[in-house]
Amino acid sequence: MAKRRFKNKKVRYVAIGAAITTGAAVATVLLPSANAAEEKTPEQILKMCERTKVLNGKKQSLEDFGGHGIAGPGFESDTCDFVETKSMEFFDGPKQKVTVDFPNCEPNATEPAKVDTSWKATVGQGEGKYTATQQGASGGLFGALSGSWLKHKGTTDLTLETVTASDKETRDVPVGKVLHMEFTPKMQRMTGVWRVKIEAKDNGNIVPDTQAQTFEAEEVVEGPVTLSGAAGAPGIADGEPDPVLTDC
Repeated sequence: MAKRRFKNKKVRYVAIGAAITTGAAVATVLLPSANAAEEKTPEQILKMCERTKVLNGKKQSLEDFGGHGIAGPGFESDTCDFVETKSMEFFDGPKQKVTVDFPNCEPNATEPAKVDTSWKATVGQGEGKYTATQQGASGGLFGALSGSWLKHKGTTDLTLETVTASDKETRDVPVGKVLHMEFTPKMQRMTGVWRVKIEAKDNGNIVPDTQAQTFEAEEVVEGPVTLSGAAGAPGIADGEPDPVLTDC
C-alpha cells in the first residue's frame, strides 16, 4: 500500500489555557490541520525544552539532563529557544521602610534634631515562573534564561538571589515630626516564550512520518534594575530613597 504523505497542508494555531493576565500560563502549538497533535501543558513544553537537542543555539548531550541512550530519557525535541516577545518594561517596585523612626517629639524641643539615616535595602532578584526556570533549578533552562536577561543593560546574573542598595546621610527632623526613610526600587520585566520545535522526519515505511510541530510556553521575569558595583562586586539596586515625615 502506498504510504500516505502530508505535504503543503495548511496549519492552524491552537491556544491552550488563559491569558497571562489571568495568572495562568499560555501554551501555543502550531499543528498540521490534517493531523491534530496531543495538547501540551506549559510544564510539558518546558520538559520538552529541557530535553532538546539544541538549547538556545547550544548543542546538548543526553547527560545534560540526566538522559541515557538506552535507559532513557532521550531527546524530546530538536530545538528550544527563549524568544523575547516584548521590549523590556520598567516600573517602580514596592516601597520599603529602611530605617527606624527618628522622633523629635520632646515637649521642650525648639530646634530641628540632626539624625544619622544610615540604611540598607535588599531587593529580590528575578526568576522564571516554572520550576525549571526558578532559583535552584538543576537543569539548563535557568542558565539559558539568565543569559537572555544579561543581554540587557542594568541586569545582574539571576543566580544572585538578591541585590542591595545602601546610603548614609545626616538629616534634620523638624520639631513635632517623626522621620523615617523609604526606598523604592526600580524594576524591569522581560517577557518571552520558550519555543520548542520538532522537525519533520521521513520515518520510512514502518511508521508514519513525523510532522513538523512548534510549541510555545509563555515566560515572564521581573527583577531589579542594577547599577555597576566596584570591580568584581555585584551590582547595586537602583532606586529612590525618600524621607518620610509624620506628626508625633
